[in-house]
Amino acid sequence: MDIQYRVQGGTALRGDVTIGGSKNAALPMMAGSVLCSGETVLHNVPDLRDVRSMLSILEFLGGETSFQNGTVRIRTHNLQSKPISSEFVSKLRGSIVLLGPLLARFGVVEMAYPGGCVLGKRPVGAHIGALEQLGAQNMSTEEVLHLQGELRPGRIVLPEFSVTATENAVLAAALLEGETRIDIAAAEPHVQAVEMMARDMGAEVEGIGTHTVVVRGKKSLQCVSATVPFDYLEAGCLVIAALVTKGKVRLHGTDPEHLLSFLDTIQRLGGICKYNDEGVLFVDGEISSLQSLNVKTNIFPGFPTDLQAPMGVALTQAKGVSRIFERLFEGRMAYLYELEKMGAHVEVLNSHEALIIGPTPLRSRTVASNDIRAGAAMVIAALCAEGETTITDVRYIERGYDRLDEKLRSLGAKIVKIETAREV
Repeated sequence: MDIQYRVQGGTALRGDVTIGGSKNAALPMMAGSVLCSGETVLHNVPDLRDVRSMLSILEFLGGETSFQNGTVRIRTHNLQSKPISSEFVSKLRGSIVLLGPLLARFGVVEMAYPGGCVLGKRPVGAHIGALEQLGAQNMSTEEVLHLQGELRPGRIVLPEFSVTATENAVLAAALLEGETRIDIAAAEPHVQAVEMMARDMGAEVEGIGTHTVVVRGKKSLQCVSATVPFDYLEAGCLVIAALVTKGKVRLHGTDPEHLLSFLDTIQRLGGICKYNDEGVLFVDGEISSLQSLNVKTNIFPGFPTDLQAPMGVALTQAKGVSRIFERLFEGRMAYLYELEKMGAHVEVLNSHEALIIGPTPLRSRTVASNDIRAGAAMVIAALCAEGETTITDVRYIERGYDRLDEKLRSLGAKIVKIETAREV
């Protein structure tokens, strides 16, 4: 079966919406439960396919889990490390964050290579290298990731600002008695959530939110209750959706510190978007006048690569010639060809750069979700397009956004989810 969205465009979004928990924080925090023997409780967890997949892996390893009303409980008394087949990880790139905690606790980890979205080359070398610097032996083959050995605290120099490699390093170091320094660490909000969780479990963590993190671990950590931070990527999508539909939307539950670069870019774009005294983010698309600009993605606190595709849709409605420069992934421009089907004027210069000339009215078409973030961009495009747009491969979108269609309907969007038989 193929899950599709059908969207009747042209309706201005209006009303209030509460932003959900971050998948990118929830998955490594769930992996962090491996470090202790007991019950870990996580609140504000989004109900997503990837979250369910991670729970299945933890259950396969001997954990007991429950998921109800946004609260996940993970009991790890009988957990063990055993080979994790591709059946569990082939569609879940986030499973890579199990490497560090499993190796630190059990001295061995073996799994098939994780899958997920196709965003260009996303090698596992940074993960293996980080753990090798702590003493791991790399026994991997072309088919299987296999690390073993007793880890020792030390210094890790990452080859890039890798979010998940940083999370693996932090989680592993938390269970090693002694001091580990991690240089060239990523600093995204979801990385900070993992660092704070490790601290709450009993490790000393310095440099949270910076590119140099020092972890003083302990041989025994306590299980904790923690709250998953809000999803600033969902917030960004809804801000852009309000702007391009010329709507008025109030977003609850966000943190301006997580949205600094994004909101600065929105203001330079001509979008009217500000916080009120109650901390509610108000977007006024009615009086916004979008103008062309250059957008360069970067590591946090720069403009998020995961909001590049939604921003591309906004630029189709901006006056003038805009340029997008994707610094991090060479596979992130594929959505532009779907936008072209809808009437967007796009010139792809190379795998990292494109020009978007606007404003151009978008027309209804059948378009595909190439990955999680591109899928969200197609939804935004459909909301401001004339006529009914069909978006295929919605399973990608539902890996990253919790009940996006329901939240949009609550704002007045005409969007329905249907299941159809796949063509053979």
